[in-house]
Amino acid sequence: MSKQRRHLMLARQSNSTQIAQGTPLWQGVAAAGASMLVQITPVPKMRHSAEKRASFGQIKVTRLPGAKSLGRLLAGGLRLTCALGRQGVSHRKREGDSATPAGRFRLQRVLYRADRGPRPQTLLPRGRLRRGEGWCDDPGSGRYNCPVRLPFRGGHEAMWRDDRLYDVVIVLDHNVRPCRRGYGSAVFLHIAQPDLAPTAGCVAVSAVDMRRLLPRLSGRTVLMIG
Repeated sequence: MSKQRRHLMLARQSNSTQIAQGTPLWQGVAAAGASMLVQITPVPKMRHSAEKRASFGQIKVTRLPGAKSLGRLLAGGLRLTCALGRQGVSHRKREGDSATPAGRFRLQRVLYRADRGPRPQTLLPRGRLRRGEGWCDDPGSGRYNCPVRLPFRGGHEAMWRDDRLYDVVIVLDHNVRPCRRGYGSAVFLHIAQPDLAPTAGCVAVSAVDMRRLLPRLSGRTVLMIG
C-alpha cells in the first residue's frame, strides 16, 4: 500500500471517529498537523456526494386559498404551514411592499443565535449572528441588500432581535445577482411568530418545523415560491 493511500485511509478513519464522538472536524484537522491538511482534502468531496443524496432538491411554497398571508410548504414528505408577507405573494416585488416575492431561489447559508440554542444541524454553511449586525434595506445605499455593521447611516434592520424570529435565519439569493435597487431586500426563511402572524415579506415556519427542515437543506436546495 502506498504512503499516500495509507494517509488517506487513516484520515477517513479519524474523521469517522470524530463525527461519532461529536468532535468538530476542524479540531481534529488542526491536531493532525499541516501535512495532514493536504492529505484529507478528498474527504469533503465524498461527503458532498452524500449531501446531494440526503438534501431536499426542491421546496415548494404556495399560498393557502382564502388566506393571503398563510402558505403551504412542501419538502419531500413534509407538509408544513408557513407565514408569508401580509400582502401575500407578488411577482413584482418592491422594497417595502410587505409581499413575499414569487420565484426560484437558492439557499445560501444559515445564520443563528448561539446564545439561544445549539448550532443548527444542516448541510448549509453556518454563521453565528452577533450583536451589532444588520441588513441594509435602503435602495439609495451602496450596501443595499447586504449585511452591515451597526451603527449604519442608511436604512437597515437589526439582525440581533429581542424576539425569536431570527434565532435561525436562512439567507436566500433573492435580488443578489444582479442586485437591483428597490426590488426587495432581506428576504429570508426564518422562525415565525407563535401565531404565524404575517411577515414583512419573508417566509417563516415554526421553530419545530425549522428543526425538521434544517438537516436536509443544502446549497443545491431550491425554494420555489408562487
